Amino acid sequence: MLSFVLLSAVFISKLSIDPLSEYVTNLQQLSKETLHELNLPVSTINTNAQMLKKNLIDTKSLKRLQRIETACEMLQERYNELDYMIKVQSEKDIKEAFHLDELLQKRVDFFSSFYPQVEFVTQLESTKIVNDKIGVAKVVDNIIQNGVKYSTTKKQIDITLQDNILSIKDYGCGMKEVELLKIFDTYYQSNKNMQGFGIGLSMVKRFCDMHNIGLHFESQVDIGTTVKLNFKEKN
Repeated sequence: MLSFVLLSAVFISKLSIDPLSEYVTNLQQLSKETLHELNLPVSTINTNAQMLKKNLIDTKSLKRLQRIETACEMLQERYNELDYMIKVQSEKDIKEAFHLDELLQKRVDFFSSFYPQVEFVTQLESTKIVNDKIGVAKVVDNIIQNGVKYSTTKKQIDITLQDNILSIKDYGCGMKEVELLKIFDTYYQSNKNMQGFGIGLSMVKRFCDMHNIGLHFESQVDIGTTVKLNFKEKN
């Protein structure tokens, strides 16, 4: 009787799990196919924008074209993130050798066009590491965006890379010591009037913990916040 009950339970479980497994597999396949199809229109927009740029001299038209290029770059960013998420689901570890200073310069160039009112001051030492490149870029983007968001007075972000330690400093509102203890809590925001859901830093900490990257915060009210990523702990 007991064997019959156990066999029945296994059979019922299989009936309920198999459709779910098939659904997940189909969803992953659809995501891959959709992502592949998105790459073509994004590339087409970008290529044609570059061709138009060569023949335009009107200031207003050039500004409009710049907006198109920025929007296209944002779409490319979303494409890269989706591609990254799919790879993460199918692979346990995604690592590659790359120059961290070159990656940082590309992110600064992107944010400079997106936030022209912000001055980005960089000192980047040539640094080669082996890590999850897209994941590191997402971490850097999150920290820079936080710095820009909370810089209400002095619009400047200092980015320094030396001896495998990345330092990103803003001159914003800063945080009290008690707030520093809560910043990694999901949905926590030190300023409730700011837009966003407050999940960025919890994701940053999770990534750094997974990849053995040292994460350190220093902050003072009305002076600013410095975030340090220590890649020496990994490499």
